[in-house]
Amino acid sequence: MSIVALIPLRGGSKSIPQKNIKLIAGKPLFAWVLEAAVNAKLIDNVYVSTDSKDIKTAVKNMGLEVTVIDRPSKFATDEATTESVIKHFMSHISFDKIVTIQATSPLLTCDHLDDALEFFESEKLDSMVSTVRVKRFFWTEGGVPLNYDPMKRPRRQDFSGVMMENGAFYVTKRSILETFGCRLGGKIGVFEMPEKTLVEIDEPSDWEIVEQLLRNNRTV
Repeated sequence: MSIVALIPLRGGSKSIPQKNIKLIAGKPLFAWVLEAAVNAKLIDNVYVSTDSKDIKTAVKNMGLEVTVIDRPSKFATDEATTESVIKHFMSHISFDKIVTIQATSPLLTCDHLDDALEFFESEKLDSMVSTVRVKRFFWTEGGVPLNYDPMKRPRRQDFSGVMMENGAFYVTKRSILETFGCRLGGKIGVFEMPEKTLVEIDEPSDWEIVEQLLRNNRTV
């Protein structure tokens, strides 16, 4: 049963220009998750899908056992979905399970990935999403509470919270992708990650927060 990792790295980024190859805590952004995937014991092969020659060069310069898949420009637009990138990848590479990893979560480690894949197998899942437990109360714009009863407001220590996607990775059986055309389907599980992994790098302010966390990890 082959398990592959796919890291989509698009060249275009408007909020943070050249985001994927910009240095953060001394490394290109993509390098953090690339190293995590390569060092994960349960992942057989690691691939990068990109439309950018600069990213392709930067990945090869890392000197890691990674294969770069050239992504057609039609799958690298602002409107292109992650599923379209995965489907393009599927048409070229054979696998049983795929771990789709996002470079915007550089706090991801190889241990997270191995623990998640062990959990995936033990629970006999078809797909899985990485999450963080959030102890916050949510409402609709219309004033309707989503996850608690205001008349019985729980204390924080008694509130289990909700699981929020942190965007780090998704695990999917190939059969699920072929059946539903979506990275999540069948028996879906959630893998809980540490609270600090909640922040995805989408805006410059996110960058500053995550960079400090990465630097702190080095000194622990």
